[in-house]
Amino acid sequence: EQNHVFGFAGKEEASPDNKSQAIAVLVIGMAGAGKTTLMHRLNLYMVEHSLRGYYINLDPAVRGDTPFAANIDIRDTVDYKEVMQQYGLGPNGAILTSLNLFATKFDQVVGILERRKHELDYVFIDTPGQIEAFTWSAGGRIIHELIASAMPTAVLYVSDTTRCVSPTTFMSNMLYATSVLYKSQLPMVCVFNKVDVVPCDFLLEWMVDFESYQAAVDVDAKGEYMGSLNRSLSLAMEEFYKTIKSVGVSAVTGEGVDKLFDCLQSAAKEFNDTYLPELERRKDAKVKVDLKKQEIDLARLQQDFKQSTNLSTSATVTQANSNSDSTAT
Repeated sequence: EQNHVFGFAGKEEASPDNKSQAIAVLVIGMAGAGKTTLMHRLNLYMVEHSLRGYYINLDPAVRGDTPFAANIDIRDTVDYKEVMQQYGLGPNGAILTSLNLFATKFDQVVGILERRKHELDYVFIDTPGQIEAFTWSAGGRIIHELIASAMPTAVLYVSDTTRCVSPTTFMSNMLYATSVLYKSQLPMVCVFNKVDVVPCDFLLEWMVDFESYQAAVDVDAKGEYMGSLNRSLSLAMEEFYKTIKSVGVSAVTGEGVDKLFDCLQSAAKEFNDTYLPELERRKDAKVKVDLKKQEIDLARLQQDFKQSTNLSTSATVTQANSNSDSTAT
């Protein structure tokens, strides 16, 4: 039985004896990278290993049932096709608008997750294939910030290994991953999917061996401009490669899923050690800014009240003098 955001009927009270906390995982990747199939594989792995999971679908354009039996589905709240017709939007605009509309209700989702986070091991969130619709939208930002404020959160960036064979395409994918990392400011695990079709060993080698990638660029021979650009970018990306965890996975066969869950545990630890203090610092800074603004507004109010009182007193004195002059006359 599925539990939906406005009709949740499952157990909501957390067990006081279980102090573990669920790990939220935002599954992000380009269209066709295999995110939804990977979600299905993660669901199967969770069942096989008796892990407690919760699944959220944020893609309003999915047709039919999701293969991972979403507990919360954006389609139960927002009608994607109706949004297209009502606002006269195209497919991408409708996805973006649907996410923004759903974000206005996402505090209810977070409320459910907070009540259940001590009785769950993982919360997996599938996002639209149009990365920019989630990563760069106001709704996407609200969603990932609300989740990160409630529990340890990591980004699972899914890449299609078969599309990364070319050094240029690989670099393009990594640049996209970089933008997601710095926009979300959350720990990231880079997943090279479909290793049952093309092994990802050479990709992992490119990330740690500059000369290996340079040799691949030379063989690729896409022109002097692209070759020079790729070489420069590979040097700039070196620091990025050191900060993320990478693993090869097959959503079809299940290969590499064990290592993927190990990486998620490491990402959760990184969140608690590094990202959580920064999140608390930003919260404190915002509180101080708000308090300062309140003090300024209060000072202005007091000043306005004082000026109003002075004007009222002056008017009263003037009126009294006028009355006195009239009586004397």
